[in-house]
Amino acid sequence: MLGLLLLQVLASCLWLGHSEVVNSFETSCPQFFFREIPPNEALEPQKPAWICQRYKNQYYFATLYDRKMRIPVYSAYIYQPGPGKRPKTWLVEPQLLGPIYPKTMEKEWTLLNHYNVSLEKLSQSQAILHDYKNLTGLNRGHLNPNGHHDDYSSRIATFTLTNIVPQDEKLNGGAWNNYEQQTMMRRTQGCTTTYVIVGAVPGNNYIAKGRVNKPSHLWSAACCMVDNNYVKAWAVIAENDKNEVQLLTLGELEDTLTELYGRGQVSLFDSDCPRE
Repeated sequence: MLGLLLLQVLASCLWLGHSEVVNSFETSCPQFFFREIPPNEALEPQKPAWICQRYKNQYYFATLYDRKMRIPVYSAYIYQPGPGKRPKTWLVEPQLLGPIYPKTMEKEWTLLNHYNVSLEKLSQSQAILHDYKNLTGLNRGHLNPNGHHDDYSSRIATFTLTNIVPQDEKLNGGAWNNYEQQTMMRRTQGCTTTYVIVGAVPGNNYIAKGRVNKPSHLWSAACCMVDNNYVKAWAVIAENDKNEVQLLTLGELEDTLTELYGRGQVSLFDSDCPRE
């Protein structure tokens, strides 16, 4: 028992990356939201987990995770694109197992071999690598894309399975990628700080024998500070079986999500973000 404890302490000291399951974003990592105000409760699922995604003792983004559907509801981050290599290592979130486990993002292998966690127990708390194997017409779609970050540590932090959904592979490599890489660059011209929230609407289909939900829609909203007196916003939505992205106003997206989620009027950003 002592040996296991020492291993846990040692692994925690390696600082592979930290992800904290917290009680609220407002008190733990509000900096990823415009005016430090996250989306309202209309997006909250039955079994939510609020994760402040931290790597090498620094926060990089925030994720509201749906424990039941085993997909993120949304990930929120600040848009800071830059060149760099794409990471290859996928990580999972030990704290979704319980508070006794480390705050570090870890590889599955590390949890199974150093923390005496079974794959079955890990899979009860979240999606695992096996869930995304042998997919047909789908692949791992980042909500917070690694290409929207300008250093390697922030890119690695996006490679957690709590930040991805089963996404139509043509959409992911086509119209959605064009939005992430081209439209965002055009829209953010003149912006000093751009706050982004990317989400997924749960659908009626699943992968991995019903374990992981395939979203019906993907959506993204941005609120941009141009200067102290001017704020602009925009949004998109895409059906997760078509290679098309629809450009909307922030208000149009919020109204659409209100209908799709059916839990009351959705508000994604503080009221200072223009809805028109």
